[in-house]
Amino acid sequence: MTRAHSPGPAIRVEGVSKRYGRTLALDEVSFEVRCNEIFALLGPNGAGKTSLLYILCTLLRPDSGVALIGEFDVSRQPLAARRRLGVVFQEPSLDGRLTVYENLNLHGLVYGVPRKLRRQRIDQMLALVELTTWADRPARSLSSGMKRRLEIARALIHDSEILLLDEPTVGLDAQTRDRIWSYIRQLREERQVTVLVTTHYIEEVETCDRVCVVDHGKVLALDKPAVLKRNHGQQLLRIVPKTDADHASIAARYAARLQRQDENEIILTSDDAFSENFLAENGALIRALSIEMPSLESVFLTLTGRDIRDHEASPRDLTKAFGKIGGEHTG
Repeated sequence: MTRAHSPGPAIRVEGVSKRYGRTLALDEVSFEVRCNEIFALLGPNGAGKTSLLYILCTLLRPDSGVALIGEFDVSRQPLAARRRLGVVFQEPSLDGRLTVYENLNLHGLVYGVPRKLRRQRIDQMLALVELTTWADRPARSLSSGMKRRLEIARALIHDSEILLLDEPTVGLDAQTRDRIWSYIRQLREERQVTVLVTTHYIEEVETCDRVCVVDHGKVLALDKPAVLKRNHGQQLLRIVPKTDADHASIAARYAARLQRQDENEIILTSDDAFSENFLAENGALIRALSIEMPSLESVFLTLTGRDIRDHEASPRDLTKAFGKIGGEHTG
């Protein structure tokens, strides 16, 4: 299906701020998402990603600033904005008592999709997410990965132009996460859908068109992954010293280059010349050494001074944070 896009951006965010009591979740955030783009918001839990997504899908109002879905202001024209959106929330939102088919059919009815088109779309989406043979099974009988695939299918039963995905692969195994991303890319190609996805899995955004790095409610950098790595990434030297004494000695001597360390490993910023000199001078103290080329993880380290995984939440934490749709979210 070929979709005619308007000449403007699919999503425009200008100076959006949101506060919960003393906590500033979003601090004058601004960016644009182009039509037919896969755009990632990358940041740890607590960075403000989910607050922004809830504003875009009209469940929260910004304290200041403007957010547009196409030409529609999400605060002033929420119904028009919603009609253009397909949303997959981080927390499950299927009706487990209904079958897979009934969940999709109900969503189509709510959005007023005509019966013939609704059946056609349901068949198409079930085939895409490989759930055709499960159509008559209750949704509660699906695995976590299958439920997530069903939620993605449901978001596209109506004529949604923009797909908002909030941590769509959190808690899933690596194989299922890879499959989910293959569906996302296929949807973009086949339906010209614009995709905005939030995540704290760095490896997932390598193939996105652009990545927006956020932390503490601020946009720290936004560009293509390759450009971010070139402008902000660092070559890293991962070192496993032989003894505790060697560990302490290396960490002290190269404190100016120290990115982080644990009881087994030291990570230093590096370049080719430094790596060669380090090995020549410290080879006798090292059990293992590896060179890591500039990556999005090193981009995040450079911009924030810490590992993105510092703030990954447990399932219990996520339940507390996102337990009630439309409530106060800071994720």
